[in-house]
Amino acid sequence: MKAPVIMVHGAFCGGWTFDSFREPFEAAGHQVLTPDLPGRGPGGSVVGLSMSDYAREIARLIRSCERPPILIGHSMGGLVAQLAAGRAPVERLILLAPSPPWGVHGASLEEAVSAVSLYALGPYWLQAIAPDYGVVRRYSLDRLPRETRRALYARMTSESGRALWETLNWWLDPFMTTSPGQVKAPVLAIAGGQDVVHPPATVRQTAARLGGVFHEFPEMSHWLPGEPGWEAVAALCLDFIAQENRAAA
Repeated sequence: MKAPVIMVHGAFCGGWTFDSFREPFEAAGHQVLTPDLPGRGPGGSVVGLSMSDYAREIARLIRSCERPPILIGHSMGGLVAQLAAGRAPVERLILLAPSPPWGVHGASLEEAVSAVSLYALGPYWLQAIAPDYGVVRRYSLDRLPRETRRALYARMTSESGRALWETLNWWLDPFMTTSPGQVKAPVLAIAGGQDVVHPPATVRQTAARLGGVFHEFPEMSHWLPGEPGWEAVAALCLDFIAQENRAAA
C-alpha cells in the first residue's frame, strides 16, 4: 500500500487548487487528500486564525493516516506544511513555491512590498482579508488564460489577516510562529523561475534551511499546481517519491 498524499493549499484558496494536480498521484496508486484549511466553507470565519491553527489541523490529519503520508504544500500552504511536518511524522515533504519560514529573508522587491502593503488596511491582523484580482492576475495566475483566471478567482475566499501577518512579517513575531522546528523527512522545494511572489532565490534558501533538494522550472511562475507545465511538476514530485522509496528498499 502506497503512502497517502496530503496536499495543502495556499492563501485565499481551497482544496480545489489541486483538482488537476492530484490526478497523476491517484493514477500512481496514492490516496490523495486535499483538505480546506480551517475557516473556509459556509458559516466559517478565518478572523483571528493563526498559522499555528492551520498547522495543528494538518498535523491532526497526518496523525489520522494509517502510515506517515507524503505532504505537499503550495505557497502559504507550503509554510503550513513545513510547520505540520515539524509536529507530526511525514514520509516526504514537497514544497511548491512555498512561503519561507521564520528567519528566511525574501530575495525580491516584490516580497518586501508584500510585507508592508497590507498595513494600508490598518490592523489587518484582526481582519479577514479579501483577495485582490489585480494582485492575483499579475503575480499568481499570470500564466493562465483570462477565462481560467477569472474562474479560479471566483472560487477564492477571504484569508486570515493574522496568518498573513505571521507569514509576511515574521521578524516582528517574538513567538517565532512560523519556525518549523526539526523536519526529519526528505524535502523537495520547487520554484518557478518567473515567480515574483516566492522567487527561486527565496525557495532555495528555504530548501537549504530544511536540508532539502531544490529544483527550478525556469519558464513557470507561482501557480505550479495548475499553470501550463504543471504535469512536469507532478512528474518531478512522483520521481522524488520513487527515488526515496528505492533508496529505502
